Amino acid sequence: MNSGEPENRVINVVVAGLGGQGVVKATDIVAGAAFRAGFDVKKSEIHGMSQRGGSVASDVRIGRGVLSPMVPSGEADFLVLVDATQLESNRGLLRPGGILLLPDMLTGVTLTNKKSLNVALVGVLSAWLDIPDEYWVEAIRAELPTRFHEVNLNAFRTGREAGAARRHGAQS
Repeated sequence: MNSGEPENRVINVVVAGLGGQGVVKATDIVAGAAFRAGFDVKKSEIHGMSQRGGSVASDVRIGRGVLSPMVPSGEADFLVLVDATQLESNRGLLRPGGILLLPDMLTGVTLTNKKSLNVALVGVLSAWLDIPDEYWVEAIRAELPTRFHEVNLNAFRTGREAGAARRHGAQS
């Protein structure tokens, strides 16, 4: 998915947070954008308790041929935390050299609606994935009610800019 990677490489993404923070919706958007870009996508629904306030994690696997929806322990390329308190319980999912994306990557950013933090973090993640912007926009529009499009598209773009700045800063 990124230049220089083998054609058959599977990208493993885990999004974790607390029930009610939009973890599953975030992985729906990631899966939707990747599918629209022509990738094979497998997604697991939930690990943990999905009740409000309980720990939730959802996996997305993206590639040319994905066999299983579950990200094996220690093999997540990206661990996206909607709530930083979930770091210790999910750290073991991240592979050595994997990328940890935390809400503090958006420090100094003002979101119109705090409930769009999950979509802003999807925007951060998108800076690392070779999926054109239009597929992200289509996925957000498909997954969210029309009345939430504008606020979430703004959150996504804000996150994408923050992710691009972080990614390019890390490569310098």
